[in-house]
Order: sequence, then structure tokens, then C-alpha cells
Amino acid sequence: MLRLYIGNKNYSSWSMRAGVLLRQAGIEFEEVMLRFDSFGEGSRFKTALAQVSPAQTVPVLVDEDFAVWDSLAIAEYVAERFPARQLWPQDGRARARARSVCAEMHSGFSALRHHCPMNIEALLPEAGAQVWREQAQVRADIARIVAIWTELLAQHPHAEGMLFGRFSIADAFFAPVCMRITTYALPVSEVAEAYMARVRALPAVRAWIDEALGEQDFVAFDEPYRTGRG
Repeated sequence: MLRLYIGNKNYSSWSMRAGVLLRQAGIEFEEVMLRFDSFGEGSRFKTALAQVSPAQTVPVLVDEDFAVWDSLAIAEYVAERFPARQLWPQDGRARARARSVCAEMHSGFSALRHHCPMNIEALLPEAGAQVWREQAQVRADIARIVAIWTELLAQHPHAEGMLFGRFSIADAFFAPVCMRITTYALPVSEVAEAYMARVRALPAVRAWIDEALGEQDFVAFDEPYRTGRG
């Protein structure tokens, strides 16, 4: 069976991509959660990861004795391993566009990542309002994300309401962004709000959120806006 090593569900956006993708696609796997204690050398987190990945980051997918690290590489691996799941769009141009927006998400939007780290359990509208006022690049990141969603949803209308019609790797990659926008109450269009609601309603995303809320684990170095719960 596949094993997926992840970090705290409340905080680990990279882990969420892979976990949501596998679960929503109906791919059987064993989940191994490694709590964030520190990212320093010698931490329990790094020590445990060193046994399965030279990169010592999450997520890591292990297939028998073969490890795949990095969320985009994991997505490509499972798409090839399970072609019947059709995790990329079948049309060649749509598939290229899906890969393009996933790569853009994977390597870009650094201001949003930095100023609005994923924190599913928290509601931080005041922090979000301050970030929105003071950080022009966060506003630019959100504008670009909303433009991506708006264009793709218009090009691929479908009852499921996902970016390429039916659920794909692209929706898994943007799921953590939906969490960030919700936590910090960042202003987006009605089209974007409706898309985020559909993503949050996906069974795999609902399960991830419920499990994140159930962790009850406050990790101080992932909490730039709070000194305790609440």
C-alpha cells in the first residue's frame, strides 16, 4: 500500500495538496502524520523524515521502497500510476493549462504564503484586513488567483464546478489557498467565493478540515498572529 507522510493538517498546506488529491481520487493509502516540533536539524520531525526522504520535507509518498517527495512530483506520480482516475484533464491543451497553473501555484504567490500561512483552525479577519491594507503584493497574488479561477471556470462549465470541469490535480493544489482566504477573510469575487465553497464541500477537503480541527495542537512557530488558542 502507498504511504503518505504529512505534517500537521492544520498548518501544512503542502501536505494538504497530496492528502486531498489521494483521498478525493479514491486511491487507497496509509497516512503517517509527523508533528511539527521544529524544522531544525535533530528535531523529531526531521529525524523521522530522514528515514524516508533525503529532502526531509513533507509530503512524501512511499510506494513499496520508492519515495517521491514534493507535492507536484507526487501528483504526477499518482496520475501515471492510476491513469483510470483521470487526475489531469484528458484534452491536451487543457492538460497543459492545468499543469501550468499548478506549477504557478507551486512556485509562486510567495507574499500570500508568507503573510497568510495556512491555519485552518483559526479565524483571523483582523490580521487579514491589516495584511490587505499594507501588503500590495498579497493583493496582487489574490487578484491573479481569482483571475485564474474565473477564466478556467468560464472555459470549463460543469455540474461539479471544478476548475477543469471535474475534480483534478488543479483543485487539490488550490485547496490550501481556499483555506487561507477563509481564515484571513480576504476579499474575493462572488465567483471565487462560490468556487471556494464547492472546494470546501468536497468530501476529502471536509475530512481534512475536520481532522485539522481535531488536532488541538498549537504550534507556536506557525502562529505569527496568536500567542495561544482562541
